Amino acid sequence: MTWTIRQRSRRGPLTAIDAGAGPLVVLIHGVGLRAEAWGAQIDALSQDHRVLAFDMPGHGGSARVEGTPALAAYTETIAAQIDAPCVVIGHSFGAMIALDLAVQHGALVNGVAALNAIFRRDADAARAVQARAASLDGTRVADPATPLARWFGQAESDQSAACRDWLLGVDPAGYRDAYAVFADADGPSDAALASLRCPALFLTGAEEPNSTPAMSQAMAVRTPQGRAEIIAGAAHMMPMTHADQTNAIIADFLKPLTERT
Repeated sequence: MTWTIRQRSRRGPLTAIDAGAGPLVVLIHGVGLRAEAWGAQIDALSQDHRVLAFDMPGHGGSARVEGTPALAAYTETIAAQIDAPCVVIGHSFGAMIALDLAVQHGALVNGVAALNAIFRRDADAARAVQARAASLDGTRVADPATPLARWFGQAESDQSAACRDWLLGVDPAGYRDAYAVFADADGPSDAALASLRCPALFLTGAEEPNSTPAMSQAMAVRTPQGRAEIIAGAAHMMPMTHADQTNAIIADFLKPLTERT
């Protein structure tokens, strides 16, 4: 598929792609990207659902969070613009926000899916992500080579080209803010996971070196209605590179929740 820019609507300080009709599904992308990263999911899910794919604060057309960046600021900014009970799906840092949203706004969230979510990084991974965060000055565009190589290897593809464009086009200050929160966080607490009262899907790729299968499985067993799924051959950008498999698992997760949204 192509990854061209889509029409947006403004929702307070945020912009979002709003597509389809039916039970609401909210999509939250990862650091440096934009709502179009969910293109394959928007096309598939909007056949039977209303899909609201936000530009994360400081990304796309959305304003940065006010004050000192913190996970709660991202969560509350997005929660304020959700206008109906929903299933919320997040990728990478977006997964962290989605899980926090489900914990903090349980009455609003009927289900949560965390794609490529981190949980208890090892020491080497923590040092690497903190070093990248420290290198961001908020004024210069960060070199996209490192994340692109981690996400796609050395192969060129439409997906890697789209991500390169988004990483080069993101507001450097918005990128720095979000990455700092992502680097400082270590995933949801055990207590937060135990408090979730909605069904929760933890989905990652078998070849994912950072948001590993073990992390998704660990979160799932700590969540009352948790379930982990692993996509063979996939890595960090599986919503783009393994869209059919990702969409099938999400559709299966959504099916019993339809009447609740």
